[in-house]
Amino acid sequence: MGNNKHTEDKDARFSQEEAVKDENMEKESPIAEENPSGDKDAAPAEETEESSLRKEVESLRTQVEKEKKEYLFLMAEFDNFRKRTLKEKSEIMKNAGENVLKGLLPIMDDFERGIKASENSDDSDAIKEGMKLIYNKLKKYLSQNGVKEFDPSDDVFDADRHEAISVVPVPDESKKGKILDTVEKGYMINDKVLRHAKVVVAQ
Repeated sequence: MGNNKHTEDKDARFSQEEAVKDENMEKESPIAEENPSGDKDAAPAEETEESSLRKEVESLRTQVEKEKKEYLFLMAEFDNFRKRTLKEKSEIMKNAGENVLKGLLPIMDDFERGIKASENSDDSDAIKEGMKLIYNKLKKYLSQNGVKEFDPSDDVFDADRHEAISVVPVPDESKKGKILDTVEKGYMINDKVLRHAKVVVAQ
């Protein structure tokens, strides 16, 4: 009888301990289910994001270096183009000047022949005619190169085209500010003043 009671008490205590264990396991299991793998999955995700950012930064760095090289190349090309253009412009101007001077040489030859002929001739009319021919030849040559003379007599004084070397008072109001006499003709090259005309202005 005593042994049976002891066995029953022992079984009751065992059942009670098992019930407490089951209850504790039920309380702990939701926590385990919330993050069953712990921080093991979070670490790879962070590593993947960091790796992606590194790749993006490296890609941007490569792009910047590429664009920098292209910029330096273009700057060097532009500088070479500028120098080449300046050199070509200088050569064109030099050649143009040489060609103009070369065209004047035959006229210079005519002057020399005219001077030599005048030394052995007393025919003033022939000498005068020869001078006119040379003058007209020079005038034609200048015109072919865009140079034309202008005589501003009776024009209103214009400081952009005329140079006043003398001012003369006049009683006639209508003549004031006008050019009375041209001492030296002016010359234009295309639409630009090559030489101002030297004039006497009425005041």
